[in-house]
Amino acid sequence: MTDSKPPFRFGVMYDCRRTPDSDISMTQVYAATLDQAVLADGLGFDHVWFTEHHFLADGYLPAFQPVAGAIAARTERVRISTDIALLPLYHPIRLAEEMAVLDHLSNGRMELGIGMGYVPREFKAFGTSLKNRVSMTEEGIDILRLAWGDGPFSYSGKRYRLDDIDVHPKPVQAGGPPLWIAAMSEAGARRAARFGTNLLPQGKRHEVLDPYRSAVADDGRDPDTYRVGIIRSFFVSDDRERDWPIIRQAERFRMSVYNEFMDATPDDYGWREPGGIPQNTFVGTADECVAELVDFARTYGVTDVASSGLPPGIDPNLMHANLERLAHDVLPRVRTELSAD
Repeated sequence: MTDSKPPFRFGVMYDCRRTPDSDISMTQVYAATLDQAVLADGLGFDHVWFTEHHFLADGYLPAFQPVAGAIAARTERVRISTDIALLPLYHPIRLAEEMAVLDHLSNGRMELGIGMGYVPREFKAFGTSLKNRVSMTEEGIDILRLAWGDGPFSYSGKRYRLDDIDVHPKPVQAGGPPLWIAAMSEAGARRAARFGTNLLPQGKRHEVLDPYRSAVADDGRDPDTYRVGIIRSFFVSDDRERDWPIIRQAERFRMSVYNEFMDATPDDYGWREPGGIPQNTFVGTADECVAELVDFARTYGVTDVASSGLPPGIDPNLMHANLERLAHDVLPRVRTELSAD
């Protein structure tokens, strides 16, 4: 293992959703999320990630900042990030301020995963043009970094014009929270490389992961110094026939919304085509989870995995127990094997 290669990290992901027939209220969903995040922090998990979408009846998390702040106040070491925040739907100055405050609340534990978005109705509701999302994202990244830097700045772009702006407080982390860019195409992958951020790849390896690594290397940088993260869930089970139907039902519900989104977007991301980087939920014994996680990390160069903490419709106590199994029976062995690479 080279000195520059970042260590493997494993965390939990929350989208804060409930099924229509659930007896759990949204208030209880948020309470269970905070309680589990505290548990994950105590068990030694590395990060908590939030996803973001809007206007869904199941409660899909539309605002990560309040939940991130609540978790920051109740935890000590776990890092907090997004996969993803929809950057064109924010004014970058406002987001820069919110992230700076969160960085102080967490004592420098914030990161930020961003994406362009692709759901037309979300852009329409916010009065933002879907066709402008590339320029809004790229200018937004510029502005975030300028806002987190020293002193005032001005900016003149196609979408934003700012004069003598000086955001305070500055983040705890010099230069601001580490940035990640989500990519579902080669253009997105090359954007992440160009901006020098970590990568959140979705799709086929040759369309997102390989172009990113190549572009970073072509720029004279070492791809192995950057993080590659993905949402993929792991459930430790000693009785797969008993547990798999429960997990499968929750995952089918969780993923159903993305089929609707992809049907509505004008882009072609090859969502239903085979051959993508695996994001399926893995259910198996502790030994099987260890083998799968190690192979997955080595095959795709993944440094960060986030497993669904509270899939919709599943008893939170069952998922709390899964975190304990992962922490005690799986992750120490995974970290030991990968640290030897």
